[in-house]
Amino acid sequence: MATLAGWNYVACALFITADIIGRSVFGVSSTATVEVTGYMLAGGIAWALAHTLARRAHIRVDVWVNRLPLRLRAWLHLLALLLLGGFAAFCAWAAWGLVDESLLFDAHDNSALRVPLVLPQGLWAFGIIAFCGMIAVLLLEGALSLLAGRPEELDRLLGSRTLEDETAEALEAVEMARGPAA
Repeated sequence: MATLAGWNYVACALFITADIIGRSVFGVSSTATVEVTGYMLAGGIAWALAHTLARRAHIRVDVWVNRLPLRLRAWLHLLALLLLGGFAAFCAWAAWGLVDESLLFDAHDNSALRVPLVLPQGLWAFGIIAFCGMIAVLLLEGALSLLAGRPEELDRLLGSRTLEDETAEALEAVEMARGPAA
């Protein structure tokens, strides 16, 4: 899903670039670009949420939490994930309600494209539901780690990325950019 979300952003950039060139060079602009890229951005964000959580790449402010004892920190990570899960479940419920309502009323956007709203809303809701699924998996894994008496495992699973994590990822990206060794 994250790869599709990434390519989705590339497609958005191409649509917007084509619209800018068309407007600047040919004096022609498409109102559909704004509409379609809006749908694409909403879907792309939703589809990237689960991957971002799994990679521990969400923006976090953990200055205080990281100074706490390991066991307490592990419990707080689990509590934070539980609260995030509650919020995400509410968002998924609301998103699915919106999809259901659009389907019930056969809702279309009010542009020349007349896109059935159930399509972009369904893709968006699916991404949020997948995010809820990832939260559930991480909650289960985290709870099992705590029950097994391994708070350090939960800290690695849910805690902030360390400098070593960031460095390893950067070195891996450099190695991938170089390609296979000859």
